[in-house]
Amino acid sequence: MEEETKAFLLLIVNSIALMLLWMIANLVAGIYMGLAFFDGSPAWKNILYYAMAAITLVLVILRLVKKWKHLS
Repeated sequence: MEEETKAFLLLIVNSIALMLLWMIANLVAGIYMGLAFFDGSPAWKNILYYAMAAITLVLVILRLVKKWKHLS
């Protein structure tokens, strides 16, 4: 396989793996630990969970954009 093609496919696989890792971590913290749900008003743990989920999503997207720009 050509080096360019191999590098491109590896970039795709790494991008998918990073997003899946982020989603699994948020799934565990949100659903299994109960941080995504609240009764009545949100507690500080719920607010912290949603803030961290949003911040880490932005960081993951910035990382992916940087990786994909490096390719071109």
